Amino acid sequence: MWKPSQSVPTTPALHRSPSPRAAPPAVEPAHRAPVTAGDQATVGKGLFVKGEITGSESLFIDGKVEGSINLPGNRVTVGRNGQVAASIAAREIVILGKVRGNIFASDRVDIRAEGALTGDVTAARISIEDGAFFKGGIDIKKADAKPGAPVTPELPKPILP
Repeated sequence: MWKPSQSVPTTPALHRSPSPRAAPPAVEPAHRAPVTAGDQATVGKGLFVKGEITGSESLFIDGKVEGSINLPGNRVTVGRNGQVAASIAAREIVILGKVRGNIFASDRVDIRAEGALTGDVTAARISIEDGAFFKGGIDIKKADAKPGAPVTPELPKPILP
């Protein structure tokens, strides 16, 4: 502890030890969906990505993305500021921003009230909140289908005379 009789240390500011006071906890914005397991990458508001995104972790998009997103077994969240012009394939897709393109979810698609989707949806479950915009087709696949298996549409059986 420093006492008035001691001289002030001349240590440069870069080499001082950190303050014993703890920093306030970081507050996560309310618009981000919580991640339950694994890591999550983020495309921030000021970023623009053009091309193919693949990987093995969840993704939060608050910027602009064009191309394709393929994250099987993970969550893709399009934030309120997110603008996506891409096909998306993931386990779970949550839309709070704008998406233009076809999406495939092995589990569920959730379009929130402030979200907008223009494109076809293939998923086991879908939720569209009141106030959300959706233009496209919906194909609900059976829940007992194997993940990653190709989705084949069932044709109606002919009526025999």
